[in-house]
Amino acid sequence: MAEKTETIRTKIWQETAEEDNPFVAAACYCSGYDVYGDLLGKASWIEYLYLLFKCERPTPAQAKLLEGLAIAVANPGPRDHSVHAAMCGGVGGSTHASCLMAALGVGAGQLGGAHEVAITMECWLTCGQDLAAWQERLQNPPQEERADIWLPMEHPPGFDPHGASCATPVRQTLAYLAQCSPAAALPWLQANRIELERVADCPLTFTGVAAAALVDLDFSPAQGEMLYLLLRLPGAAVHSLEQQQYGWRHFPFFADGLKVLDDPGPRQQAR
Repeated sequence: MAEKTETIRTKIWQETAEEDNPFVAAACYCSGYDVYGDLLGKASWIEYLYLLFKCERPTPAQAKLLEGLAIAVANPGPRDHSVHAAMCGGVGGSTHASCLMAALGVGAGQLGGAHEVAITMECWLTCGQDLAAWQERLQNPPQEERADIWLPMEHPPGFDPHGASCATPVRQTLAYLAQCSPAAALPWLQANRIELERVADCPLTFTGVAAAALVDLDFSPAQGEMLYLLLRLPGAAVHSLEQQQYGWRHFPFFADGLKVLDDPGPRQQAR
């Protein structure tokens, strides 16, 4: 009786084993491209990222759009909830992995997070460039089927419920991405932003811009949600490392709230 061979099913990756060690790869192929013999040194990080998600190489216009989006959202800054979560982990002495997990957990939700991007992408797939359809969708958003995971949206997806006007970086990002997009969503959003903000009664935010960009790049909502989580991690990483160096005494949210009853003082350097 022939021995059963277990095989992992994937269209993304293929490996051939080393002759003297079947547990390591001699060659790795991503969607048919030899990663270490062909892509390394020839493809950019953004081109490779697109290849991993889409299983095809991007056009120059797609690569430029994805790179612009990646730069725009790489560091949301300390005002962002996910970055702040990573900073709290860093200043509190958590492991590096814990800081990134905190950023992922907080940045996964429906208020400026990755799931809001996915919901907004679904709006694009339903409404396209139909302004009347957008008006109906923004005023009467559909409810999630899995209420045990996601509570109903409390604001129009892609818009900032606490904003007074569209933030300058959001407008700058939209203007740049719209002029280099090879598809229709971003230019349409640029042309209709003010009217959409009037209907939503709140300003466009980064999740709305990112959703349009990801639609123009032909990502699915699930792919867009995952990619948005990934692209925002660099800022969380560097801010957590910085706060770890500063320590909690210089972190305004901890220093005034912690009362150490038996403070040994600064650590003495060993001689």
